[in-house]
Amino acid sequence: MITRLLVANRGEIARRVFRTCRSLGVSTVAVFSDADSGAPHAREADLAVRLPGVHPAETYLAVDRIIEACRACGADAVHPGYGFLSENAAFARAVLAAGLTWVGPPPEAIEAMGSKIAAKRLMAEAGVPVLPSLDLAAPGEFPLLVKASAGGGGRGMRIVRHAGELAAEVESARREAEAAFGDGAVFAEPLLEAARHVEVQVLADAHGTVWALGERECSVQRRHQKVVEECPSPGISERTRELLCAAAVRAARRIGYVGAGTVEFLVKGERVAFLEMNTRLQVEHPVTELVFGVDLVRLQLEVAEGAALPSGPPAPRGHAIEARLYAEDASYVPQTGVLRRFEVPGDVRVDSGVESGSQVSPHYDAMLAKIVAYGGTRAEAARKLAASLRGARLHGLTTNRDLLLDVVTSPAFLAGETDTAFLAPDGPLAARRGGPASASASADGDPEGGLPALAAALAMAAAHRRDAPVLAGLPSGWRNVRSQPARARFEEADVVYDPLPAGVTVISAWPEEVVLERDGLRRTFQVARYDGDERVYVDSPMGAAVLTPVPRLPEPVEHVAPGSLLAPMPGSVLRVEVAAGDTVARGQPVLVLEAMKMEHRIAAPAGGVVSDVRVEKGQQVEAGAVLAIIQEETT
Repeated sequence: MITRLLVANRGEIARRVFRTCRSLGVSTVAVFSDADSGAPHAREADLAVRLPGVHPAETYLAVDRIIEACRACGADAVHPGYGFLSENAAFARAVLAAGLTWVGPPPEAIEAMGSKIAAKRLMAEAGVPVLPSLDLAAPGEFPLLVKASAGGGGRGMRIVRHAGELAAEVESARREAEAAFGDGAVFAEPLLEAARHVEVQVLADAHGTVWALGERECSVQRRHQKVVEECPSPGISERTRELLCAAAVRAARRIGYVGAGTVEFLVKGERVAFLEMNTRLQVEHPVTELVFGVDLVRLQLEVAEGAALPSGPPAPRGHAIEARLYAEDASYVPQTGVLRRFEVPGDVRVDSGVESGSQVSPHYDAMLAKIVAYGGTRAEAARKLAASLRGARLHGLTTNRDLLLDVVTSPAFLAGETDTAFLAPDGPLAARRGGPASASASADGDPEGGLPALAAALAMAAAHRRDAPVLAGLPSGWRNVRSQPARARFEEADVVYDPLPAGVTVISAWPEEVVLERDGLRRTFQVARYDGDERVYVDSPMGAAVLTPVPRLPEPVEHVAPGSLLAPMPGSVLRVEVAAGDTVARGQPVLVLEAMKMEHRIAAPAGGVVSDVRVEKGQQVEAGAVLAIIQEETT
């Protein structure tokens, strides 16, 4: 019996496992890096062990230190979570060799699926449908998909549409795979376009029982990483569902699988093709838990203790949709800094690794939380999820909240018309929005006709009155003889708040809340400001706006030269592809940054001549650093 469990992971999944452990009376142990010393998962465990002496990005990969932590705290079991060491057979063997219970599949099963190249051969032998592998030197057909043999999460994946791109994309995929998984092996297969990404949750015990707990639709993706998932899939036939579940069970039996895992497929019409098997719990497991009424972590622990599963899984009921909330901008560039406020309302499940005040570092994945809605119908679940996202108060960092809202309220999504190109530049969502997705740190496109900016101005005026050292009862900016209207200037808007706009009445105005009425319709705005952050955050039932006041007497600022390329995030310079004096075309790669184990290409915004290169390979840069300067062509 497990009495004390160490979770060899961080953030959201560590907290998720701890929650089940508390319900079972199992003592919990967290491990943490120096960067995570104040993280919620390190505080919530019964015991926490610092893993010193390694870079924060490598802390949760330090097998020897994790085993030492188990001995130091008296843990008798290890749960790997997902990512990091969760699919590392050597780690599983080290845990077992230390006499501990491994809450995961046998090391041999992890190894069997650890190489996607070998896994495809095994699956074909088991009668699971697979796509053919292509020769990287002479593939013979395009478009194709280059994939890392190890790992997942979209890392080491590249779409190649033309032969001329192949060599560079293969090399880029190899570098990214090596950085993320320690294995640069890649392979290629035909790109099955306009297909659905559908996966089956399996759970097996050591007594020969294998469950298929239905399927999850994971087609809404950016950069080959999932953004919105749901259970069940809205777009497959019952025949395809049966085929998928049967293939997943065959896959699990073929490798002697024990524990929770996921078998992933591409589905186009009635055609099904095996993608990979993840030998761990998936990020999106909550949608399966809600639909099937199970706790997959509890079942993992019971199976690890030797318990037998019932002969069949429970029947599914209802529908669940999960949205992954990321700290990232509209170009999917990760954001770092302080998350000033994190509040998610509504009848939803929130699995998060952060809280108000959390520091989001560049060392780890940018996912803040998973917001999951359940309903008796798909429409009900989508409506609940949209309401929760709309009402969330997310301050301090740019997030993908608006993108998620656009997805779950779009006609194509609500009709179940999703495939892996849903978020493509020419996909249904881009067509609806008229261009790239915008992030949630803007007042542009304000559906309330300028009222959020007016609320911000009134709240700031109320704060000035509250904080005034003398005559606090006088209106802010009061004069005996008014020479001009009272106004507030923001980078996003210029607002006159005295006199008020026609048809607008102020019901109340406080530093944290403003109630306005326009044409008989009353709206309440929550307003927030934070020390060290000049921005004003305005939230209402209609959505959120972030405004940046323009200072009356601006401080001198350091100006960058025209044509400067700035680092969009902290990272390491992986490669410089130009030199001073080179002529570049618009969109041509100038250099490549590595951040969060992924490559980010910095391209020339316009054609011109490189006048200066400020960085070199291996150099660490901060966000906003000048990387290179391009003198644009003149016509």
